[in-house]
Amino acid sequence: MPEPILEVRDLTVHFYTYAGIVKAIEKVSFDVYKGETFALVGETGCGKSVTSRALTQLIESPGRIVGGKVIYHRDDGSTVDLLKLSEEEIREIRGKEIAYIFQDPHASLDPLYTVGYQIAEAMVVHKTVKDWKEGFKRAVDILRQVLIPDPEKRVKNYPHEMSGGMKQRVVIGIGVSNNPRILIADEPTTALDVTVQAQILDLMNELKRKYNTTLILITHNMGVVAEMADRVAVMYAGKIVEVGSVDQIFKNPLHPYTKGLLRAVPNPLGKIEKLEAIPGTVPNLITPPAGCRFHPRCPYASEVCRQKIPELKEIEPGHFVACHLY
Repeated sequence: MPEPILEVRDLTVHFYTYAGIVKAIEKVSFDVYKGETFALVGETGCGKSVTSRALTQLIESPGRIVGGKVIYHRDDGSTVDLLKLSEEEIREIRGKEIAYIFQDPHASLDPLYTVGYQIAEAMVVHKTVKDWKEGFKRAVDILRQVLIPDPEKRVKNYPHEMSGGMKQRVVIGIGVSNNPRILIADEPTTALDVTVQAQILDLMNELKRKYNTTLILITHNMGVVAEMADRVAVMYAGKIVEVGSVDQIFKNPLHPYTKGLLRAVPNPLGKIEKLEAIPGTVPNLITPPAGCRFHPRCPYASEVCRQKIPELKEIEPGHFVACHLY
């Protein structure tokens, strides 16, 4: 069996709003293995980003992590539950051993500081360079690695002086600056056109190989998943409904929601008059449906689906599904 680097068990996050308690993610469990690319997929609002942020306690008020464990396997062989660490202890890990690439580069970068300062700051704070001078020198190297032309000049640029693709590369540069063991990329190509998207994905693959990083990829783009991922977890309405290798998910999808997602992807080789859509809408997570949360939209729903929550079961080696059909 591959060696796990992260074991997530029954992770639950609620948001306490005026309208009621939003059950954003409910008893989410999965493993991430060392050196793999693990993709978390699902439609907008299913809880992918909340899950990724909860791993290092990045949930802000009115949100609260109400249960679960995130067991992190450190380099020295020891393990630690990231949810039990104090703010000071988790800051030692966040940004150094577990780093993020957030989905909006415009919001991730501070307009008041140069990009060189922001890359150097990540290293100075975590003491992976001895001083600011060395930090700026390394920032130039990092800009070169993320394929930004003329890095000696660009290191002095402010974010507004760069294009969207360049800003996204700077954010990736900040993410990899401390050679993290786990890199969490939250929709890293959402705001980019297709050519820049392909360059960013190639770049992330290259950096992953170079630093032997474990990549957790958050996306709703099934094309990106097919190209990048080793294993996939499919989320729906705050729950994981299927986990498997990328081949298992694409060639033998089991959950009706996974099948619906894949049917909604246009096939450039097929002659399709009309794309298939999943009927209905995403449920309100203040009052989610009883039983399986997908049953109001599922063509195979029966009485048991309306009453009992399905458990994640292993159907074939490494392929899990939460569905009463199995």
